[in-house]
Amino acid sequence: MNNPGPLKGLAVKIKEDLPRFWLSEEEEIILSGKIDWLEYLPETDQVHIIDFKTGKNDEDVNSLQLPIYHLLVHYCQHRTVAKASYWYLESSDKPEEQKLPDLAWAEAEVLAIAKKIKTVRKLDHFKCPHGEKGCWACRPMEQIIRGEAQLMGENDYHRDVYVLPSKEKSALGEESSQLI
Repeated sequence: MNNPGPLKGLAVKIKEDLPRFWLSEEEEIILSGKIDWLEYLPETDQVHIIDFKTGKNDEDVNSLQLPIYHLLVHYCQHRTVAKASYWYLESSDKPEEQKLPDLAWAEAEVLAIAKKIKTVRKLDHFKCPHGEKGCWACRPMEQIIRGEAQLMGENDYHRDVYVLPSKEKSALGEESSQLI
């Protein structure tokens, strides 16, 4: 790494392995997630949320990643959030600061989507908003449902882990890798 940037300084670790809080006790919705990095800013006793990006594409402007992280940091530790950034590891030597999401907006937006997800799960009626062909997020789940993936077991959070067949072929036409 050419520039360790904030990684060379102090960081904040939230004590819970999987930070979580009640987004709505009435609706029985808990928000949880792993935050990539919390840089400690000693001059103000605040934190800087950093989300590492390993792909080639920039994060969608409508992504809820930073709003969710902002909510988790706000409710799961005591320091205020000074700023939030994406760090595109493939293309940048430093984090790129983003507009800090408004907490009230983030909470309302995430809760509205969580309620929809809860309803869809209760009705067992999953429908991709992108239509019949689905989207990149639905395709792996559809492969699992069709029995095209191998169940490997459970992770530490009691979630099923599957291996999906790779579409990548070597020059010899054989499978060259597996997605895990």
